[in-house]
Amino acid sequence: MNERAHRRKLGQNYLIDPVILFEIERAINPQKNNFFFEIGPGTGALTKSLMGEDIKILAMDLDEENINALQANFYHDNHQFIHGDILHESLDFLSESAHRVVGNLPYNISTQIILKLILHSPNIVDMHFLVQKEVAHRVCSSPGSKDWGRLALKIGAFFQSTALFNVPPEAFDIKPKVQSTLMRLIPRKDPQISLSQYPDFSALVDMAFANKRKNIKNNLKKTSIDLVKLNINPLARAEELSLDEFVVMFKSSLL
Repeated sequence: MNERAHRRKLGQNYLIDPVILFEIERAINPQKNNFFFEIGPGTGALTKSLMGEDIKILAMDLDEENINALQANFYHDNHQFIHGDILHESLDFLSESAHRVVGNLPYNISTQIILKLILHSPNIVDMHFLVQKEVAHRVCSSPGSKDWGRLALKIGAFFQSTALFNVPPEAFDIKPKVQSTLMRLIPRKDPQISLSQYPDFSALVDMAFANKRKNIKNNLKKTSIDLVKLNINPLARAEELSLDEFVVMFKSSLL
């Protein structure tokens, strides 16, 4: 397998546009004493822009060659570069201090990464991710829109999300076939559900969207939720209901 094919397999599209990198740095706005966790640093274009006075960086990459190069190019007591698969490595280190999480995420696993980070939301200050434009729209969507669905609800229960700006394919060394978007996610100060309840909430959301042609009453017929009593239209489809309504339904299912 040649290098280009290898990089495509790993979802490695490296940012090279200095203007875009500057705009991303400005959006993240690194501050003194920040502790960054960078996912997929690649060759370190974004890593370099994060560095500053008393800033610590812990970066994880699936490609061992990238990690070796980063260790050689950015050696410093404040920086640590780890070879590992973000989806399979323990992220318990995030509980040791407050982290800001950043990354140019591989498109094929970006949603899995964000959903995994939900479990660490109490220890996260904010997250800035470059993802496929369509994924950003799904995460940052609102009820009633064509993009509103499971992803927005699961992430929205714990994070407030904003799509910041789009990034064209020309900004990368290997041009992706899609537009990208930088988005910001900030943990909610008082989530309406606890982390321990997240698996059950996620299961309820999946059930509600199991058949998008059916109304909420039919999709949730195996539950004991009394939609009328909760003042929720039983004939509405799942994509028409708000996060607050899903939280109400979920809490009702616990009674």
